[in-house]
Amino acid sequence: MRHLLLINPNTGTATTQRLAQTLQPLLPEDVRLALRTASHGARYIACEASHAMAGAAVLETWAEHLADEDAGATAAPLHGVLIGCFGDPGLFALRESSACAVTGLAEASFIEAARHGPFAIVTGGVRWAPMLQRLARGLGCGEQLLHVETVAPTGAEMQADPAGALRHLAAACRAAARPGVKAIIVGGAGLAGYAQALQAQVDLPLIDSVHAGLKVLLERSAPPPLRASDGFVADWSSVPAPMARLASAGLR
Repeated sequence: MRHLLLINPNTGTATTQRLAQTLQPLLPEDVRLALRTASHGARYIACEASHAMAGAAVLETWAEHLADEDAGATAAPLHGVLIGCFGDPGLFALRESSACAVTGLAEASFIEAARHGPFAIVTGGVRWAPMLQRLARGLGCGEQLLHVETVAPTGAEMQADPAGALRHLAAACRAAARPGVKAIIVGGAGLAGYAQALQAQVDLPLIDSVHAGLKVLLERSAPPPLRASDGFVADWSSVPAPMARLASAGLR
């Protein structure tokens, strides 16, 4: 039996529920998925400040999971962690402190889309464009990402209005189908499942970021953990007890 953990960096439990409803039917019989929601930060991440806060929240949520594991409150050691935000807050720090595979919705989508060739992104919230371009460069996908098409409603707003979301996203996918683009990522925790609903309206392959996250973990195609590292080197001050234990324990 393989055990995976989904960390939702958004504090909104409706997003966690949507992620769970999307992923549970896709799980093989030998895979179990645990869910955790960040305890502090933004209800739905949509700007630089909320993304920065979410990075710390992801790390603390991971530390809390390990503390529960040590106390016998979780089922078994993990085989992979998925960050349930299309922006992957805390990705590099979590990979630095974990001995199991770690990926996020954006990184996994880039891996899947790049199999087709150069790609574009469609997502909700205009502030995401420069953030995703920076992330793509950091993950070595800057040249393959040709365009980011954003729609004015945020992922949270589209999650609350499925019919309106389909209209906005269909138009955005058509606009993103520019010369050279071979696939389009429909990115966002709140947009889980929309790629499948839109595929008949778009000639290019559509990549669902949530589906991609699970697929990359199951196929073990995420970048390897930093096993050469001993974990953190920071001299922590006034951090929660689980974080303090994580900082001193090294890779887990």
